[in-house]
Amino acid sequence: MPESLAEKFSHDEVQETSMVDLAHHILEEHGEPMLYQKIMEEVAKLKGFSEAETNRLIAQLYTEINIDGRFVCVGKSLWGLKRWYPLEETTDSAVAQHVKDDDSDEVLDEGLFADEHEEYTEEKDSDEEGFDSDYGVHDS
Repeated sequence: MPESLAEKFSHDEVQETSMVDLAHHILEEHGEPMLYQKIMEEVAKLKGFSEAETNRLIAQLYTEINIDGRFVCVGKSLWGLKRWYPLEETTDSAVAQHVKDDDSDEVLDEGLFADEHEEYTEEKDSDEEGFDSDYGVHDS
């Protein structure tokens, strides 16, 4: 049976290890996806965080896990290691249900943006005139 993280690492090693690396070790040891809250609880327990410290750092760890390429969200707040899943299985089904097809039959009403385009061009022209007179830049 593999030894737990508390047995693998000394107290000092745990303190020097980043939260995201500990989260990775926790998932490896667990062997299956875990709810984010449970991952945070395990990291906090290993690091010896107080409840206030845990609450202060909960968003930081979530952000780190979210941007770290080793992790993948496989369900609502359920995280696993990317290497456990083939690429096509890593899409959160809740997100996939709300993805709109690019082949949509909807046609944009071109008139919606016509007024904004005219206003933009008029503002740009007046800004350019102001620029010329304010800074003395003249076309030769």
